[in-house]
Amino acid sequence: MSDSSRKYILNSLRQAAAVHGTVQAPAEPIQPKRFSPAEKVKRLKRLMETVRTEVHITSADAWGDDLKDILRQKNVRSLLFAPLTDLGKKLEDAWQPEQEQLPELLPYQRDIEEFREELFQIDAGITDTRGAIAETGALIIWPTPEEPRLISLVPPIHIALLSAGNIHDTFSDVISIENWADQMPTNALLISGPSKTADIEMTLAFGVHGPKELIVIVIEDQ
Repeated sequence: MSDSSRKYILNSLRQAAAVHGTVQAPAEPIQPKRFSPAEKVKRLKRLMETVRTEVHITSADAWGDDLKDILRQKNVRSLLFAPLTDLGKKLEDAWQPEQEQLPELLPYQRDIEEFREELFQIDAGITDTRGAIAETGALIIWPTPEEPRLISLVPPIHIALLSAGNIHDTFSDVISIENWADQMPTNALLISGPSKTADIEMTLAFGVHGPKELIVIVIEDQ
C-alpha cells in the first residue's frame, strides 16, 4: 500500500469518528456461576465422565465397602497409599486382605531410590483430594510430604476420594475461599481425567504420562 493510500484511509477513519463519535457499550459484570449441592455433584460427574473418568457416588458409611468392591472388580493386587494421612489410617484399620480378597496395602514411607523398582509394579494408588470445581469438572490434588504426587502419578490406576462438601462452583471461588494467595503449594494440580496424549497422526493414547484410569469416589454429606 502506498503512503498516499494509507493517509487517505486514516484520514477517512478520523473524519468518520469525528462526525459520528465513538460509542462504547457499558461493560456488563460477569455473573458468577452458582450451583446447588446436588447440582455440583451431578455436573462434576457428567463432565468427568465425558473424559473417561469413572465416578462413584457414595456415603460416609458406605465408601469403604464401595472402594473394596471397585478394587475386586478391577483385579487390583497392590494398592499404594499414604500411611500418615487420615485416609491411610482408616484404610489400615479396615483392611482384611485375606478374608475379603483385597489387594496388598503398600505404604509409601521409603525414600524413592529404595522404592523405585517396586513402585512401577504397583497396580493402583489412592489419595485424598483438596476439593473439586463444578464449573469445569476438575479435581484439586494438593500433594504434601505425607502424600506425595507420585502416589497419584505412577500407578496405572489412580483412585481419588472427594468430599461432596468440598466441590466449589468455580476456580475463582477456590482461590478466594481457600485463600490460595497465602498458602498455595508449589504443585497444586487440577485433574479432569486419566492421562492422555495424541501423536502426529492424532491417535489418542491413555496412560502415557500418568494413570491410565482415574476413579473418583464422591462421598456425599450426611
